[in-house]
Amino acid sequence: MWALPGKRALILVENLSVPFDRRVWQECTTLRDAGWEVHVICPQGTKRDAEREAVVDGVRIHRYPLRAATGGPSGYVQEYGSALWHTFRIARRIGRVDVVHACNPPDLLFLVARMLKRRGARFVFDQHDLVPELYLSRFDRGKDLLYKGVCALERATYRAADVVIATNESYRAVALTRGNKTPEDVFVVRSAPAIERFHQVPPEPELKHGKPHLLCYLGVMGPQDGVDYALRALASLRDDLGRTDWHAAFIGSGDTFDAMVALSRELGLADHVEFTGRIPDADLVRYLSTADVCLSPDPLNPLNDLSTMNKIMEYMAMSRPIVSFDLKEARVSAGDAAVYAPANDVREFAKLTARLLDDPAERARMGTLGNERVNGALSWRNSAASLLAAYAAACE
Repeated sequence: MWALPGKRALILVENLSVPFDRRVWQECTTLRDAGWEVHVICPQGTKRDAEREAVVDGVRIHRYPLRAATGGPSGYVQEYGSALWHTFRIARRIGRVDVVHACNPPDLLFLVARMLKRRGARFVFDQHDLVPELYLSRFDRGKDLLYKGVCALERATYRAADVVIATNESYRAVALTRGNKTPEDVFVVRSAPAIERFHQVPPEPELKHGKPHLLCYLGVMGPQDGVDYALRALASLRDDLGRTDWHAAFIGSGDTFDAMVALSRELGLADHVEFTGRIPDADLVRYLSTADVCLSPDPLNPLNDLSTMNKIMEYMAMSRPIVSFDLKEARVSAGDAAVYAPANDVREFAKLTARLLDDPAERARMGTLGNERVNGALSWRNSAASLLAAYAAACE
């Protein structure tokens, strides 16, 4: 319906490699299937996505070396400066495109888009994160000078964009109000799990390490992701509720991975908790197929309350019941597939976890509801239609 064959799209990504960035990869393949010639500029991966140039399933990927930030905001300035230089360099080499599609963070890629707009491209801003809220939630520095700079960059990005893609209605509201965009120029393209990636396999009791139950966390481990809240909730599950009938697996990696391993030891959880790091999809589905309860411990902060958590969508794709803190967009995504503890209350989080462990029928009911949601109203089919409508609007 919205196919525009023969056109060229250039997608800019800074914070993950492609195809590892699942949302961006779904967008790439959706555009490819609609007849677009798709190019991507992104950083190189380490264990995967390491080639400088690759053509994957018809998508042309151009990667550059990038050292991840360390040492607070100053480290990000260095990282983003390097990424911006490489992105400019590669974009000039690629040449003319019909649409430049920039995915944040950071809110700096509008500078590349502005160069390409002078050559006739239209600019689609794909707002993965609210960067001002991300800054407040990650660094705890308040609304200082850097915060004001971040807000200015977001405003400049909105001004440059012909069309904005928002990941949910909360982000869309920000684009309409703070970004002063018109309703017809803002499209909701929700992140949705790739259903073919998440398929149930027979549970493996050995993953429970001799315990009756397995708890799982899947996702990034950064300062705002709440792994520390999950660990403290597990300590409460053991110490306050007397429950030792569980083993927990934390799957993923990130800036705070080592700190979280150290915290688990400080809390005396080393015998109850394992940190797998990033693992292949085949192992991921083994753990999630075996899990009795999945954890979404993202704490209430300015970013998390308005953000769609990929982990929640992926848990639902695997028909797993979820324990979450009470966040606005968590409820929109999970509905009755989750139970919700008061914001940042680790003891109540532990109590809800215990309640689900004791109620297999409720776990099964919640899992079924979640799976129905990601295969229905929250499926990528609906997001793909919205993405193509956004591109059609940009090209009018």
